[in-house]
Amino acid sequence: FKSVTFEDSLFKNCVFEDITSLNTYFRNCTFVNTTFYNTDLEQYKFVDSELINCTFFHVRTGCQISFDDDYSAYWIYFVNFLGTLAVLPGNIVSALLMDRIGRLTMLG
Repeated sequence: FKSVTFEDSLFKNCVFEDITSLNTYFRNCTFVNTTFYNTDLEQYKFVDSELINCTFFHVRTGCQISFDDDYSAYWIYFVNFLGTLAVLPGNIVSALLMDRIGRLTMLG
């Protein structure tokens, strides 16, 4: 799931298996006899939801990419800028060499 919000839904006798969710929330939902296997659905994603006879197996934890923090987008652009900047000296040298020795020789 990617950025899905379920509201006022009933999940009865369902199996959620191998699910990775980013910005997915369940608001005011009811889960009855539901099994969650190998998912990253944590307690904070169930807002005002009721879990009746539900089981969680092999809950995934770890770092999920998220753009909730303001600085995350900044770091992505900054690292991309540094990668582009690292290529700049090679581009300048190849342009100067192309003027000196010619296109066909550089291609060879």
